[in-house]
Amino acid sequence: MIEIFDSAPAVAVDEVEYVRLLGYPRGHVLAERARELADQAGSWYARHGRPWVYARELRDPVVEGDTVRFGHHVLRARRLARLLREAGADRVVLVAVSAGAEIEQAAHEAWRAERPDEYFFLEMYGSAVVEHLTMQIGARLCAWADGERLAVLPHDSPGYPEWDVAEQGHLLDLIGRDELPGTLDVLESGMLRPKKSLLAVFGVTPHVDRVADLRQLVPCEHCAFTPCQFRRAPYRRAVPAEEAPAADTSAAGDAGGAAPPYRTSVRALRRWAAERLAMARRADGSVEAVFRYDGSTCSNMGRSLAFRYTVTLEPRDGRYVIAGQRCEPVEGDEGYQFMCEYIREGDSLVDAIRSESPLAGRPLDEVLTWSRPSLGPACYCEPDARLHKWGLVLETIHFALSADGGQAFRLDDTGETHGS
Repeated sequence: MIEIFDSAPAVAVDEVEYVRLLGYPRGHVLAERARELADQAGSWYARHGRPWVYARELRDPVVEGDTVRFGHHVLRARRLARLLREAGADRVVLVAVSAGAEIEQAAHEAWRAERPDEYFFLEMYGSAVVEHLTMQIGARLCAWADGERLAVLPHDSPGYPEWDVAEQGHLLDLIGRDELPGTLDVLESGMLRPKKSLLAVFGVTPHVDRVADLRQLVPCEHCAFTPCQFRRAPYRRAVPAEEAPAADTSAAGDAGGAAPPYRTSVRALRRWAAERLAMARRADGSVEAVFRYDGSTCSNMGRSLAFRYTVTLEPRDGRYVIAGQRCEPVEGDEGYQFMCEYIREGDSLVDAIRSESPLAGRPLDEVLTWSRPSLGPACYCEPDARLHKWGLVLETIHFALSADGGQAFRLDDTGETHGS
């Protein structure tokens, strides 16, 4: 039976994954201050980080309805139960990984010292380390399984869909606290401490043919371990080289002339305007703009979340004035419920997000001179993170209505925007 105990695993964070966790668009290349902060976080972790991983095999899980039982330990995990049942899994591998408490403490110290940019890059680096360790141990399990004529299934964790985060304690009890290379505890909320940690279950099946037939059972689409010789499917988030844009730090972007002084790359604004923004002109000349923001939580392994921004603009004296603005979770998306502040504050956090309208009543072009945070986490826990996102949204709308951005849009009098 396999058991992995590693108190000093090698860490090589994938830059593409780190950039994604930082909240940049796909294919973005870090430059200038962002490059400096990213390198600083990586160098700090190389000197002071204390990662660890642990994995242990358990055989003969009893799958009953929405539960998976091992002796007197019961895991109430609907999706995991369904996955094990469909794959005919006869064993699982329990996994615990952690980036260590040191990076959490360093990020906290940066925040208290009023260095929010350093705090944010350290926080996201810790999340990237956890993703890397999980990917790394998944690759080790695939190598072991291949030699045993077995197949490893995608991992599942408390806090993922159909598995309540409150189940973290049950899973940690099953793994065994005393078996781990480092300290790990579970808070009453279900959050782990250190928070840059993960508990997971990898199913293992002898029915390799079932994995080949059912694409949802193939872990490769969710694994960024590019040199893996056991890959059965391409990584979903991989970006073809020809699609990856070069760094764009100029305000004018590709326009070649005097462009508005956007704080965001024009190339990014053009892409967001095309992919995330919809606009409609009303009979009274007003414009309604709807922007979808896709981000992730800073803990719980970066659970995806989606928010909808609605902005109403009225023409006054030759300028568009923000007559209304509102941000709220996309209907049906529950990712926001895994944010740290939501777990602590509940719906009061969502109420605060909905109530914020930082430039309401002001001309839209004031976003170009608005003093706001230059960086922010991909989540919505902190006010600065929310202001940062409002800046991105309003700049995208301004760009779409500008002479340059208007090349990608025809805003007709009947309602909707149309791509050129």
